[in-house]
Amino acid sequence: MSLDNKLAQLKKALLKMDSVLVAYSGGSDSAFLLKVAKDILGDKVIAVTADSATYPKDELKFAKQMANRLGVKHIIIKTGELKNNNFLSNPRNRCYFCKKELFSKLKNIAREKNINFVIDATNSSDKKDFRPGSIAKKQLGVRSPLEEAGISKEDVRRLSKNLGLPTWNKPPLACLASRIPYGTKITNKILRRINEAEGFIKGLGFSQVRLRHYNGLARIEVLKKDIPRLIKMGRLITDRLRELGYNYATVDLEGYRTGSLNITPGLKG
Repeated sequence: MSLDNKLAQLKKALLKMDSVLVAYSGGSDSAFLLKVAKDILGDKVIAVTADSATYPKDELKFAKQMANRLGVKHIIIKTGELKNNNFLSNPRNRCYFCKKELFSKLKNIAREKNINFVIDATNSSDKKDFRPGSIAKKQLGVRSPLEEAGISKEDVRRLSKNLGLPTWNKPPLACLASRIPYGTKITNKILRRINEAEGFIKGLGFSQVRLRHYNGLARIEVLKKDIPRLIKMGRLITDRLRELGYNYATVDLEGYRTGSLNITPGLKG
């Protein structure tokens, strides 16, 4: 199916829904979905973002700015996954408990606001990744119109660029809990440490950063082309990470990739 046909399918589906609440993170996928929904449905669109310790603080700021730019009503909510021991114990299906918490709250808001559907920005490329949160989505009847229209991650980027969205080449983001190996308990302290460490490294000019947390050891992933520069700045980075509580810092020579903790031997939880 052509890109134009996929976009037409998406618009048709949104028009049929009539009113939607978008699970909105500010990432490239959800920003694109929000933009198209706004264009098709106007004021019958609400964006909702979760303010959680698992969500990078600079991303929350960007999400607010982007929603304002698009002229969409934007609601910030607090989520309680850090009060759920099933989530905190960090099993392989950790994301299920987080998404169930989020989508349950979104469904309640949709009912209060007389919104017909809760939608998220899962795209067709996400089928390749390990996503236990999709089970919660199905249980609660959350729709994924990008996936339904066969729109991939690459399609999102191309269409976003055509629409003039600044998010067209925005690096992928994921919750901070995804940096912690399965079976290691998730705490506010660890999440704050990861957030500060990644924020520091990004501030040095690295566009994509993942810091995988192993108690006193930090395994850093950046784009492969950026690895030599990261190594050159090793002393500066190591000093800051020690201030944050890491005894050792290593560079992952494979570079940044999504879901690396899902494939690392010995971390199957």
